Amino acid sequence: MSIKVENITKLYGKQKALDEVSFEIKSGEIIGFLGPNGAGKSTLMKILTCYLPQTSGKAEVCGYEVKEQSFEVRKHVGYLPEHNPLYLDMYVKEYLEFIGGLHHIENKSKRVKEMVEMVGLQVEQNKKIGALSKGYRQRVGLAQALIHNPEVLILDEPTSGLDPNQLEEIRNLIKQAGKEKTVMLSTHIMQEVEAVCDRVIIINKGKIVANDDTQHLQETSKQRQVLRVEFDRETTKTSIKNIVGVIEVKLLDGNIWHIMTDADVDIRKDIFNYAVANKLSVLAMQQEEQKLEDIFKQLTK
Repeated sequence: MSIKVENITKLYGKQKALDEVSFEIKSGEIIGFLGPNGAGKSTLMKILTCYLPQTSGKAEVCGYEVKEQSFEVRKHVGYLPEHNPLYLDMYVKEYLEFIGGLHHIENKSKRVKEMVEMVGLQVEQNKKIGALSKGYRQRVGLAQALIHNPEVLILDEPTSGLDPNQLEEIRNLIKQAGKEKTVMLSTHIMQEVEAVCDRVIIINKGKIVANDDTQHLQETSKQRQVLRVEFDRETTKTSIKNIVGVIEVKLLDGNIWHIMTDADVDIRKDIFNYAVANKLSVLAMQQEEQKLEDIFKQLTK
């Protein structure tokens, strides 16, 4: 077991940031660790990487207890914090060689060269970190997390603030790393989780509210269904909401509507009757699959 968390609680004065959190992550898994702001994600990641002590409970990484064997834990973990702490006045290669020295890596220059190639820093390797874009700084952060070849990679918001091209490149790097390592990934980008992660752990107000593989979570959480309906001309949200069984209505674009109902309610016939009564034509009607984003909202309201 790469990560084992048992009844971890963390108090800041009287505030309970984590409330008896427990879960396990097997070797080779890529886990999406999700939750709203202030839910306790970063706190737990800091505990697992030995930056913060827990108030109570037990956590192990690669068989080592984080509180009692922190030096052993750090040897086996690569960590990219939410706010990537880099020395902006250092050159890229200089910084990576410095980090390699901290880890007592043999043949540092060779390993730095491997990291530069792995994360795509060849063109930028001789620049100062302060001169790099956000995307390239994230690559440097990933390189420092990977340079000692850890068994576990813990990434806190690694794609925050990146443009779509940078996001895809960093995502591919994470997927590549996940072929050989256990990855724990915190993010607010649901498409990223669906594309990269094997399993999802959702935390809300310091408690675990979901722990399941991505596909199964989507299948078992279908308490609501969404119909995408396009009419030939304008109508009103209030009148659609008066259809029996409709829970929520949202105008998407033009005359296209999202109409939400309970999973066991079929209102398609009622929508056609509504259209006839209001002299509308239904141009399209499609049931949409519930997305991870919808499940996240339901579990963390």
